[in-house]
Amino acid sequence: MPINILMPALSPTMTEGALAKWHVKEGDTVSAGDVLAEIETDKATMEVEAVDEGTLGRIYVAEGTEGVPVNQVIAVLLEEGESADDLPAGAPEGPAAPKAASGDGQAAAASKAETPEPETEKAAGGDGAKATPLAKRIAAQADVDLSRVAGSGPHGRIVKADVEAALSGGAPKAAAAGDGAARDGRIFASPLARKMAQQEGLDLARIAGSGPEGRIVKRDVEAAIEAGTAKKAAPAAAPVVAPAAAGPSARQLADMLGMAYEVQPLSNMRRTIARRLTEAKQQVPHFYLTVDCEIDELLRVRKQINERFTDRKISVNDFVIRAVALALKEVPAANASYDESGILLYEHADVSVAVATPNGLITPIVKQAETKGLAAISEEMKDLAGRARDGKLKPEEYQGGTFSVSNLGMYGVKHFGAIINPPQGCILAVGAGEQRAVVKNGELAAATVMSCTLAVDHRVVDGAVGAQFLAAFKKYVEYPPGMLL
Repeated sequence: MPINILMPALSPTMTEGALAKWHVKEGDTVSAGDVLAEIETDKATMEVEAVDEGTLGRIYVAEGTEGVPVNQVIAVLLEEGESADDLPAGAPEGPAAPKAASGDGQAAAASKAETPEPETEKAAGGDGAKATPLAKRIAAQADVDLSRVAGSGPHGRIVKADVEAALSGGAPKAAAAGDGAARDGRIFASPLARKMAQQEGLDLARIAGSGPEGRIVKRDVEAAIEAGTAKKAAPAAAPVVAPAAAGPSARQLADMLGMAYEVQPLSNMRRTIARRLTEAKQQVPHFYLTVDCEIDELLRVRKQINERFTDRKISVNDFVIRAVALALKEVPAANASYDESGILLYEHADVSVAVATPNGLITPIVKQAETKGLAAISEEMKDLAGRARDGKLKPEEYQGGTFSVSNLGMYGVKHFGAIINPPQGCILAVGAGEQRAVVKNGELAAATVMSCTLAVDHRVVDGAVGAQFLAAFKKYVEYPPGMLL
């Protein structure tokens, strides 16, 4: 049976992608592990590998196509003996796309569990996580319980041959101990039966199971479909709310006034940035705290390090990251995120650092920064920033930070307030160091001063905690040897 290759969900927040490049063409033979295509996600370019062997029968999405929804069929893989002549001209319909995880940047375990495997359209549930997608598909169609099939593949993985052998020997149908149509508020049904019921809008609680110990199986759902029973109740109609009056869009206004312009298409990354920043400003109660740091001593220490150790170049930003990490360990209440279940207090300071790329802003993470010295932070940031600009970061390298830093000082920006990167609770905006008049010991003097503004989610961090964090940060920045303690 042909195997649908789907647009994969390569991150918890991905809802669509761009097919950047095909590495194979129609008629090519592929093996498990072969790179099929390059997919541009909202923040990076990833390779999609084949998880089954076969012949690429048809490509439905051409190179350069943007806005391809997650789980849309992009190509079809044929098994031995199958012909491309039997394939439809248009792409078959794939399963519904998964919902994006809230917070883009915090890959919760539950979100990861909802992300489907990228290659096959059908998958069995239960204990089949260690099965190949093809084995899962065969098991789902035959209503076989994968938890009762022994795997012969690497690391005990269940492969196609294992399921076929189980079927030829009278495979145990989906029925685990204690299964039944409904017990303890749970409804027991095979994965295929659940999928069919969902597609037909049927209520499983209203279907009698004929499988082992009353388990609902495929034939039970088919019988309900034929009888026209077990339909779910229609949801109550939502109240009609008149849309708010809106003015013309930027493009409509420009056309009305005859203004000359050029349209630059939105990349997936730019669309995601626009959506997330709007949500952050609308949903997160921001407040701002600013502190001025004298950095003459930091600049002196930095110069000495770079002159003595010519094989490395430590930047002011490296000092900032180190100071942030140490301040977060000193004031752990600032290293937190808001969640409906409670406030998450993080054990480590995983510092996200804003990096400008041709397609927009991305925030690679220096993980457990409190455990790393200036040299390690410097080398890691050079590597992360370089791969960020090339679109080569892995999702785990830019998702899941606990605190963000945005430094525009190198552009001469004196002071600014940044927008929080949800679900993080804080972001530090770092301005340029500049010569200012200060009072020292009752007399005017010149000092290099850097203004830093902390944006805080007031649901997570109170003003006093934000002030304590800035005091600790200022202490480390103004006396760099303290970072060695």
